[in-house]
Order: sequence, then structure tokens, then C-alpha cells
Amino acid sequence: MITATELVPKIAAYKLAKRGLIKTPRPVTLTYSITTACQSLCKSCNIGLVYQKNPTLAKDDLTLEEVEKIFKSLGHVYFFNISGGEPFLRQDIHEIVRLACRYLSPKVIHTPTNALMPQLIEKRTRQILEIMKAEGYGTIPFTIKPSYDGVGHRHDELRGVKGNFEKLMDTLNRLFALRKEYPNLKVGLGTVISKMNLKDIPDVVAFASTLPLDSYISEVAEQRFEMFNTTDTITPSSEEYAQAIEHFKKYSEAHLSTSQDVSKAMFAFRLIYYELTTKTLAEKTQIIPCYGGISNVHINAKGEVWPCCVLGYSKPLGNLRKVHYNFDELWHSPQARDVRKYIHEKKCACPLANQMYSNILLDPVSMTKVAAKIFFK
Repeated sequence: MITATELVPKIAAYKLAKRGLIKTPRPVTLTYSITTACQSLCKSCNIGLVYQKNPTLAKDDLTLEEVEKIFKSLGHVYFFNISGGEPFLRQDIHEIVRLACRYLSPKVIHTPTNALMPQLIEKRTRQILEIMKAEGYGTIPFTIKPSYDGVGHRHDELRGVKGNFEKLMDTLNRLFALRKEYPNLKVGLGTVISKMNLKDIPDVVAFASTLPLDSYISEVAEQRFEMFNTTDTITPSSEEYAQAIEHFKKYSEAHLSTSQDVSKAMFAFRLIYYELTTKTLAEKTQIIPCYGGISNVHINAKGEVWPCCVLGYSKPLGNLRKVHYNFDELWHSPQARDVRKYIHEKKCACPLANQMYSNILLDPVSMTKVAAKIFFK
């Protein structure tokens, strides 16, 4: 993970860049949506619906050659998040991971999945792990987070595919077995808290507590340009979220007291994230400064670069195809500076977990709270 000697200069540089005092350094976290294809029809996301209406959409996704040019131009990141669509629909996902190992040198590689293809997910996960081992990355974590929004038929209803829960359990069991062969494989679950499953949350968390997971996290359903759901009423109120998140807090607190090292820090971060999310939903402003487009960057399947997936198509920094895959040229463009100014002036506010973790890391008060939970719980 990030050492203190690496972290302190990064924090200082990002803070200066946010104020426009220095040239913006390269990001610490890259999220890359490797495909626009998805078979799910989730009630909180319309990516699958858009793809279903236009199944040729994924034909224009970045090629492996284009990905190599981008990764080579971007260079080292600490966290490489694979996203979609459904990532495992891309048959060369393992080759994308190979390129990430060679050019990005990440300390953590992570991907979600809708768990609709248990056998294929197992096969491609094994390919990824073997490639990581061959490239000298066999000890860094590869984390997989299947989506889990309800127990039994409720999961199927919320994800829009009959039999999804059964396939989720099949996927988990295959991954648990694979974990015995590859200790760097970490298996978790991710729940989206929306207006549709608020009453289900106690049962959802209780069931997850019976599974041998390495992590269990939740995010709040958001209106994101990435998900084509900006007119959907899916986000719970701050009061509704506060009530639901108590169950996740108890889960994190229980594991915080028994975990060690990185896992302990992860649960501490989660607890502060839940606190900040509740405040963000209530006050509808940035509770702590946001470093979207500075510490973190999101590249979509067509090469468009976003500060985050919430702003997505509405506030792009540019498209890498148009600058011949030169990341620095795009990263330091006038368009990128304008987007960062928009975020810095607090014209947006969201509880996006991926970005919030970096924001916590860059906020002294929040980090003090994290440290207190790690050392005094």
C-alpha cells in the first residue's frame, strides 16, 4: 500500500493543485470502464437498458492497442478499479490486467460484477490471477465485489434478472474455492442502498454476515450521468439512509475490533465514509473538499475522461482518442482546468465512495477520526 514517504508529497501536491498553485499531478486512482455491455436491468441503473436497446454499442469500445497506449502514457497509479458495464463480458479482461501490471504498477486491482456468469467469471478470474503472478504481481490484492441488493427473489427483482441470486451464490462459492489457491484474491460484496430496498436492509446485512467475506461495503444509489438515471427517484433521504446505514455500521464496527493492519484501516474508512454520506445527503454540499479530477480519474469505454462517474458525460475533461492517447495533454488542458474549477467551487456534491476515500485521505479532520477508530477501538 502507500507508504508515508510516498503519501505526504502526494497530499501536499494535490492540495496545491486544487488551489491552482501548481500543475496538477497525475492521479492516485484510476477507474476504467472497460465495456459498455451489461445484461442486468437494475432498478437503480439504466446502463443495461441502454445496451439492450443498442447491442452494437460496445463495438466502439477501446481496443487493447488503445488501452496499452493510454496506460503507457498515464503511468503509475496506486488503485486500479475496473468497471463497466459488466467487466467480465469483455473477453480480454485478463489482457487489460496484464497491461495494467506492466504500465500502471498498481498496488490494488479491483472489479465489481453482476455475477450472472459464474463459470465464466471463475475462468477469467483464474486467468487474471495467473497473469498477475507471471507479471510479478502475485502478492498484490485482486478484489472482486459481486453486487448484492436483496436476499433471494428480492435481489432478482432489484437487479432485473430472474435467477440472479442463485447465480450470485454460485459465483461466490466458486470464488471462495479459488481463494484457497490464490491468497491474493479477496472476495467481497457490494450493496446499493436505494429507495427500493430500504426495508430489506436488516435482512440483507444479516445474510451477508453469515458468509466468509473479505469485505462487505455499501453505497447509496445516486443519479449519475454514467448510469443514465438522472431523472429517476432512487436516492433515499438523509433520514432514510441514516436508519439503513446503522446496520452496516454495526457490521464494520464488529470487524474493526477483530481485524488487523490494512483490513482494520479499511473498516475505519468505511465508518467515516458512512458519516460523511449522511451529512452530504442532508446538507447537499461538499462536507469535505472534493479532489475529483485531481486525485482520481475515470476513463470510460470510449476513451472519454471524467473527474468522476457522477458528473460523467456532463463534465468530461476530454477524450483520449482526440489527443492521440496523450494523457498529460488532456490532463492539463483548459477544459480539464475548467472542470476542476467547477468542482473546487462546490457546484456539485455527492457521496461517491471511490472519490470519498481519497477526499478523506486528504482531509486532516477526517483522517484524525480514521486514526482514532484504528487505534482506540
